[in-house]
Amino acid sequence: MAENAVRWFEIYVQDMARARRFYESVLGMKLERLSPVGQDLEMWAFQMSPDRPGAGGALVRMPGMPSTPGGTMVYFGCEDCAVEGGRVVSAGGKVQREKLSIGEYGYIVLAIDTEGNLFGLHSMA
Repeated sequence: MAENAVRWFEIYVQDMARARRFYESVLGMKLERLSPVGQDLEMWAFQMSPDRPGAGGALVRMPGMPSTPGGTMVYFGCEDCAVEGGRVVSAGGKVQREKLSIGEYGYIVLAIDTEGNLFGLHSMA
């Protein structure tokens, strides 16, 4: 693989304004609102640059996704997330959400590993 394995992370929140204040205060940076990808989904990205090392990420408010200890979401980069998503069950995991369009940001698959951890697969195709 020519790139880092982790591409994206999400920190699920229940009160976006409160969470933004906390992270902006602690990290000394302003978060940037990402274009809406659905009615009930709100995302604010941490500062990132695609040409620099490290993974980007965002605070996310999404119904049905509670903020809990261990609630950070890690996405692994793929050419087509449906391919890796198709390997989850045979490897002993469970697909939580089949390939889903997230608009201009590409596609995701949500899965649960053999230890019960939720993780994501991301691709642009």
